[in-house]
Amino acid sequence: MPAEAAGGAEDSYAGGLRRVSRVVLLDPKDRILLLHGHEPDDPADDWWFTPGGGLEGDETREEAALRELAEETGITAADVELGPVLWRRRCSFPFAGRRWDQDEWYYLARTDRTETRATGQTELERRSVAGARWWTCQELTRAHETVYPTRLAELLRKVLDEGPPPMPVTLETEIV
Repeated sequence: MPAEAAGGAEDSYAGGLRRVSRVVLLDPKDRILLLHGHEPDDPADDWWFTPGGGLEGDETREEAALRELAEETGITAADVELGPVLWRRRCSFPFAGRRWDQDEWYYLARTDRTETRATGQTELERRSVAGARWWTCQELTRAHETVYPTRLAELLRKVLDEGPPPMPVTLETEIV
């Protein structure tokens, strides 16, 4: 799960509960964009995760979501329609020699733009993010790769079938 930490001020993360905004970005075909991350010193220890990262300074969660999306994918606020918070979760995991404790909010967003290009990666992201891919819900359901948050295929299917929940859904805490 580690490269979920990649994003924003992670190079200076010193512990404590890190506030994180993530983006469930859907294209016109209802595919979701996921980033392919890995442990910096072990590319074989890999997983897929949604774009996003830690809040910087006094920025809002919405501002962080849009900034992180632009930095990690090149898809800017002008390219997306940021929707509601779908899910919230707490997680804790080891990554890059540290333990990360995060409070994550997942925003729904839509875009017509499917070309990605990481333009603002930090040094840690350059060492731990191998690329991006658009996934269908069916592909996610059949995937043997590790994907975060856990149960993403099931969660996405519910959003696609029923629309966003009226209030953010609190997901189970994940500790790795």
